[in-house]
Amino acid sequence: MAPTASGSSQLILTVTRACNLRCSYCPTAKEGWPSLTVEQARAAVALFDERYGGGTIKLFGGEPLLVPDVVRAVLDEGRHRPRVRWIQLSTNGLGLDRAWLQRLGSHPKAILTLSLDGGPRAHRRHRRALPGVADAYDHVLSLLPQLLRTPRVGVTQVIAPATAAAAAENLAHLRSLGFYRFNLLPGYYLPWRPEQLEALEVGLARIELQLRAAWASGERLHLRNLFTRAPTPFFNTGVVVDADGSIHPSNVGLSGQLDGLRGRTQVGTLDDPPTQATLQQHASRINAMLAEVLPERIWASTQAVDRLLTELCRRLYRPWLAARRARLSGIA
Repeated sequence: MAPTASGSSQLILTVTRACNLRCSYCPTAKEGWPSLTVEQARAAVALFDERYGGGTIKLFGGEPLLVPDVVRAVLDEGRHRPRVRWIQLSTNGLGLDRAWLQRLGSHPKAILTLSLDGGPRAHRRHRRALPGVADAYDHVLSLLPQLLRTPRVGVTQVIAPATAAAAAENLAHLRSLGFYRFNLLPGYYLPWRPEQLEALEVGLARIELQLRAAWASGERLHLRNLFTRAPTPFFNTGVVVDADGSIHPSNVGLSGQLDGLRGRTQVGTLDDPPTQATLQQHASRINAMLAEVLPERIWASTQAVDRLLTELCRRLYRPWLAARRARLSGIA
């Protein structure tokens, strides 16, 4: 169960592949790439609205806020287009400041998603900042009061193989900061050892107990994984505009080890866009390509991780529904 929605009702913009962190589990190829221009970003939003019927826009990188003019252009272009429902910005938080939080908080369609791994030790374990770059955990905490006042802020909790055993404790820490919207993201396309997969299974079971208890007590707690579907683990499917302006049905080419697939997945450009049928047809081939080009151990680990996350979600649907019914009946 990948952490995205499926279909072409979403526009995925790879704003840039540049990043001010070097996270050990991140597959993104960062060197030698252009970033989207303001003109390309506006054209992509217009194309998404007028040709594909709109939906949700997702801004990814790299780190999108390294190209702030492009992020602002997407927010401005999407604001007055009725068929653009949401604009989701995923960020490591280092580019945020009070002005950005005010801009996002006042935007009627903006969703802010922070990438955090848990407590400071877990968060710093796999994240290395470039020279002169601040500590991401400390920077986010410096903005915490305003972050918690900003509407529609969520956290993607990355669970690496080495931190899987502490997944529940790290979620509890993030909750203690005041966050209540979460997306769980185990490390995909990594070589998980059997004992690490066992630790992940235990960690997710402990998260399940934590969520059940919170919902049973009436606590406000949202798990986005329960409401998302995608045919390909981790990667996004839809209208994918890469940093060079090419169009794909999936952003699998973000990964350095999968960069060779870009030639096979490209179906057009902003100047020569594909039909929706073409996008959907090529999207159906992505998993077969991954199985073909990935080392067997990596693909098997990815499928195992995805299966554990899917099983967790299946076990949580009923308690979430029960909590929702209880909350609605209390309102009534």
